[in-house]
Amino acid sequence: MTDDTPRRRKGVGPVSLSEVAVQAGVSISTVSRIVNGETRRASPETLARVREAIKTVGYHPNQLGRALRSRESRLVAMLAANLDNPVMATLAASTEAALRQAGYTMILCDTHDRPELQDDYLNAMRSQVVQGYVMVAAQPSDGLRDFVERGAPMVFVSRRSPFGTCAFVGPDNLAAGAAAADYLLDRGIDAPAVVFPSRGSSTTRERVQGFCERVVARGLSADRVRRVEAPGISHLEIGYAAAAQFAAPGAWPRGAMCISDQVAYGVHRMARESGIRVPGDCELVGIDGNPINAWLAPWLTSVEIPHQDFGPVIVDLMLSLWGGAAPRERLMPHRMAAALAT
Repeated sequence: MTDDTPRRRKGVGPVSLSEVAVQAGVSISTVSRIVNGETRRASPETLARVREAIKTVGYHPNQLGRALRSRESRLVAMLAANLDNPVMATLAASTEAALRQAGYTMILCDTHDRPELQDDYLNAMRSQVVQGYVMVAAQPSDGLRDFVERGAPMVFVSRRSPFGTCAFVGPDNLAAGAAAADYLLDRGIDAPAVVFPSRGSSTTRERVQGFCERVVARGLSADRVRRVEAPGISHLEIGYAAAAQFAAPGAWPRGAMCISDQVAYGVHRMARESGIRVPGDCELVGIDGNPINAWLAPWLTSVEIPHQDFGPVIVDLMLSLWGGAAPRERLMPHRMAAALAT
C-alpha cells in the first residue's frame, strides 16, 4: 500500500470538516467554502480533491447548523387536523411527494383538531427554522393569528384562514353543496336534510349554504331543508348523534347531504340500528370522495374531490409565497361518485 492510498474513516459519529481537510490535503477553511457553495477561489484540481475526500470519508453537511446560520432550511411543516381521516392522510402523502420532488423535506404533525396543540406545534416548528407551513383544516387560535399577522409563509388547505386573506387550496365548497342538492332533487327528494357539526368552519358553512341556495334556486322553499346538527369534534360521532333526531317513527328523510363522508358513516350506523336501508329508504350524499368508500361504504354517493392531486398545487403556492407573490386561491374540481350498492 502506498502513502497516497485514500484513508477511509473507521471511527464513529459524524465526520468533521477537519477530517475532509486532512484527506484532501487542504485547509479547513477551503473545505468549508467549497461545502457551502463558494467555489470561485478554488482551482479545478482542489475542487476535485475535496469532492473525492468528501466521498471517501463519508462527510454529510450539518443541515440544521447551516439552517440556523442562514435562518433558512429545506423543511416545510404540515399541520393536519386529524390523520385518522383517510382524506387527510391522502393530502399528506400527495404534499410530501411534491415537496420531496422540489427538494424539500416535510414534517407532519397531527393537531387532533385542538387549537392549543396546533399552537404548540407551530411554536415547535418555529424553533426548527421551518421555511413554510401547510395548514390542513386549521382551527382559529392565538398562535395561528400571530403567525398570519407576522406574514409567515402559509398555505391553508380545505379550510380558509380564519385571520384574513392567505393562500388557499381546496374545493369550491358552495358548488359541492349545490351538486349534492341537485343529486337529491333530481331523484324527486323534495324535503332533504343536511347534517353538519355544530362547531362550524368555513368548509361547513359553505357546503350547507351551497346546498340550501340550490334547493331554493330550484323552486323549493328554504324551510323544506331540514337542518340537523350535533356537537363534537369527531365527524363519525357527530353524524351518529345528529341522526338520532331521525330515530322517531317516520322521521327519517328520503335523502340527506352530510357535509363530509365521515359524517355520512355516522348517519349510516344510526340508520342500520333503526332498520333504515341506505340507499333504499334514505339516500345519503357525502362530500370528499374518501378513498375507502369503494371498499367500506358502497352505499354512499359522494361529491368526490381529488385530494391526491393537491400536493403539486400546494407546493406551487408555497413557492410563489417564497418568491414574494401575493397569496392566491386555487379551487380544485369535483365530480359525483354514485353509490355502488342499491
